[in-house]
Amino acid sequence: MKLVRQPTVLQDEASFDHEGRAGVPARTLGTILSNRADTDSRLVVATADLAWSTFVAEFLERHPRRFFQAGISERNMLGFAAGLAASGYIPYVTTFSAFASLQSLDVIRNDHAYTNLPVRTIGTHCGISMGYFASSHHAIEDIGALRSIPNLTVVAAADLNAMEGLLRDVHDLPGPVYIRFGRGADGPPVYQAPNEVRFGEVTQVHEGRDILLLTTGIGVHAARDAARALGEEGGLSVTVGDLHTIRPFPIERIAALAARHRAVVVAEDHVIDGGIGTSVQQALLECGVDTPVFKHGLRDFAIVGPPSHMYRYYGLDALGMAIVVRRAAERLEQPASTRYREALWGSADMARILAEQGRADLERQTSSSGRFADAVR
Repeated sequence: MKLVRQPTVLQDEASFDHEGRAGVPARTLGTILSNRADTDSRLVVATADLAWSTFVAEFLERHPRRFFQAGISERNMLGFAAGLAASGYIPYVTTFSAFASLQSLDVIRNDHAYTNLPVRTIGTHCGISMGYFASSHHAIEDIGALRSIPNLTVVAAADLNAMEGLLRDVHDLPGPVYIRFGRGADGPPVYQAPNEVRFGEVTQVHEGRDILLLTTGIGVHAARDAARALGEEGGLSVTVGDLHTIRPFPIERIAALAARHRAVVVAEDHVIDGGIGTSVQQALLECGVDTPVFKHGLRDFAIVGPPSHMYRYYGLDALGMAIVVRRAAERLEQPASTRYREALWGSADMARILAEQGRADLERQTSSSGRFADAVR
């Protein structure tokens, strides 16, 4: 499998479809919640005017008396969810990750975690996947904030099968749960069935020997493709681990995996400070494992653009991850005092991506203008 970067056109319809305009998939987050609600009368769902964006509209159709529309009032929604939980229900509240976590952090801390109530908050469109909506809608600090809150369980689903498996395992936990997700509908599949994912573990989606590539959520598919491509090229054998359980963190399992590899690369659509990379470093320190850890992710507020462009720009697509893993392997030949000084993906890489994309957009615009001129002649 050879990875080739193909610049996409600026008008990326899939990236802009936040309201299901391209049609509603047969299976969504709403399907999973509705199926569980069929056998559990305690389950209710609320959303902040985003039933289509988070794809829970099916729940409204199948269980209308157990669906709450909070309007654009996320913090109030998480607050009344605590009241529902205190009344014997298991509420699942859905909105964009930036609003569910960072904007509502005090509600999660005080109303959910301090009281240890079984509220399940699902933050969709995590990381930089809301690209063109800018920093107010980017959730790139949420893991760092959420993993420090007592009583709170934090998980991240790579696809709908992972979501179904994780919801199965956390549904009856006594305290609050935060679920980080890309979208409410299937993206690129990682798992074939929900039983491939178990809460509290690290799921290996690719087996290797040299480098351990750890990621979570919507990064897992890209990491798996990167590992496959590197294996086919020869020279590097990469294990890919899905860190879907973020809190409680699987310390011993991570340490055991890291000890079997020459280095660990952690790739995440999150700032590198306080994210899963930091959790991995702490885990290895606690267990006395000295395998080098390289963190790859954002180092500042993100630029604005279609999500497909942004993941490419930050080296978080499959080709970018493959390049980063190769560079990490090369850094192992350097002294420990110098191998971490420069980022594995830096400003020169981002400038190159902008130039490549700019040329592609210019060619598209020129081609479109030519077709328009031909049409009006």
